[in-house]
Amino acid sequence: MNLLILGANSDIAQEIARRFASRKKGDIFLASRNLHDLDKQARDLSIRYGIHCEALFFDALDYTSHAGFYESLDPKPDIVIVSFGLLGNQETAQANFQEAKDIIETNYLGVVSILEIVASDFERRRNGFIIAIGSVAGIRGRKSNYMYGSAKGGMEVYLGGLRNRLHHCGVRVMTVLPGFVRTKMTEGMQLPGFVSAEPTDVAADIYRAYEKNKDVVYSKWFWKWIMAGIRWIPEFIFKRLKL
Repeated sequence: MNLLILGANSDIAQEIARRFASRKKGDIFLASRNLHDLDKQARDLSIRYGIHCEALFFDALDYTSHAGFYESLDPKPDIVIVSFGLLGNQETAQANFQEAKDIIETNYLGVVSILEIVASDFERRRNGFIIAIGSVAGIRGRKSNYMYGSAKGGMEVYLGGLRNRLHHCGVRVMTVLPGFVRTKMTEGMQLPGFVSAEPTDVAADIYRAYEKNKDVVYSKWFWKWIMAGIRWIPEFIFKRLKL
């Protein structure tokens, strides 16, 4: 197994790296903009699990660098996990297009840019596994976070199309849809305790789904049924709700 994690400084990504490192032998590439923290994590994983783990610089919004970044990887990954994202601020995004642009580019355009490169390589090799972390926020637009949700919704549709394209050459594409997760990104937010997950919970769900070759996984599992209910609320009622 050779694993590439993009956005590897996120809390969820760190737990994913530990889980894969403890169960699979192979090279792990941790990629993000903050190499200071990433180097520490790479050294820890290398020593703790006796693997080769390397920290690499990756900027999701520097699209022109993506092809060169992927080409430089040696060996090429068998598994690519996309964990980068930007929650942003909905009210700021409504008043300042730059905030909206940052949210949309990070959560959608950056994903498409790098995964098209990965997909072409996996398609040629007729092997590989892509895992991308979206959000249940992308299932239906709500006034509290529709800028973030719209980008994640686009990402979900994109992954569905990619899964359809790559299925015929044996490449797997898995969409991960977490609900509320206690991370650095949600720090300061009042999350509902009974439905909120820890990063370790999400990492465990992702690894189990990977082993079972799942196409879509919700984390925690009950979000599948919560969002099914929200999806079926008629629009004339939904638009009146304060969500």
